[in-house]
Amino acid sequence: MQPPRFIGSEIYRGSSYGPRHPLSIPRVPTVTDLSRAMGWLPATQYINSPRAKPAALTAYHTPRYIAALQAAETAGAVTPETRARHQLGTLSNPVFGEMFRRPATSAGGSLLAAELLADGGVIYNPGGGTHHGMADHAGGFCYLNDPVLAIKAFLAQGLTRIAYVDIDAHHCDGVAAAFVGEPRVLMISTHEARRWPFTGTLDDRAGGQAINLPLARGTNDTGFAMALHEVILPALQAMQPEVIVLQCGADAVAEDPLARLMLSNNAHWSAVAALRTMAPRFLVLGGGGYNPWTVGRLWAGVWATLNGYEIPPRLPEPARAVLAALHWTRQRGARADHLVETLRDAPRHGPVDDSLRQNIQHLRARQTVWI
Repeated sequence: MQPPRFIGSEIYRGSSYGPRHPLSIPRVPTVTDLSRAMGWLPATQYINSPRAKPAALTAYHTPRYIAALQAAETAGAVTPETRARHQLGTLSNPVFGEMFRRPATSAGGSLLAAELLADGGVIYNPGGGTHHGMADHAGGFCYLNDPVLAIKAFLAQGLTRIAYVDIDAHHCDGVAAAFVGEPRVLMISTHEARRWPFTGTLDDRAGGQAINLPLARGTNDTGFAMALHEVILPALQAMQPEVIVLQCGADAVAEDPLARLMLSNNAHWSAVAALRTMAPRFLVLGGGGYNPWTVGRLWAGVWATLNGYEIPPRLPEPARAVLAALHWTRQRGARADHLVETLRDAPRHGPVDDSLRQNIQHLRARQTVWI
């Protein structure tokens, strides 16, 4: 079988939502540079992402919204009407120089991945995972919804058992909205309870094809392992999906500023390793993550996991230099040494919140799809 492929682009290098925005930090460039510094990313496995054309984007997004997004990039501003209708030019979804080209590149990468996976394989698009975008408006830093576009492309190929698994700290409201009542798509989401966008409650079934498992604030690796082994994996085993799309947002780790979960990056890597063999097609996307060191380290480890590379206890100097060169205006106090010297966090095990046990029992009592 062909080795995993990595989809990236130079558009992410130097492109920013603005100096005060949480996405002012480099993310895809860091994972790309780290992977190359480790010798994990030969040219034969790297694919330069195309930019999706407007017509391809209308598989989910409205033509009027796509035109408004392009016009906002060209003008460098939006009208009050556009701001109100399409939620562009807001604090969360600001106007910036590549506000159409950058998300269109992310979407183009995921659409290309769906095409390349027609005959099976593994593809990683860390610039993807923008799961809050809605058909007619932006949301939560997401202008387009590349997971939805990829899933729709798989449906167009004739696949009938598609699993979307989302372990971002924030619920995937855009994906949920796109596939309400769609029997061919199973959505499974773990996310922090009572965190924006305040959707994805335990009883939210999105037409019957969704499993939402909110995690209590402070959930650690032990709690996530319970969610993985008692909910996610049994559901996938029962479904036998033809493709798994995993949104691997990095904002559920302890050091992230926009969530209050307490995972280590080991939790994400365990999910990647477990899901990799459960379907003939596996598409792994990025997502949230707003600490430049934790995002780069976690996503580089995802790529290592997909390829079966051993993660060393300490980084060689070229990789260390990539992390040492990062800067972050939101940093408070001294940067922890392990964020530069290593990729792997120390495991964060501990007690499991009673609410998680109760939520899992509730899902099982409801006799969802894996029972």
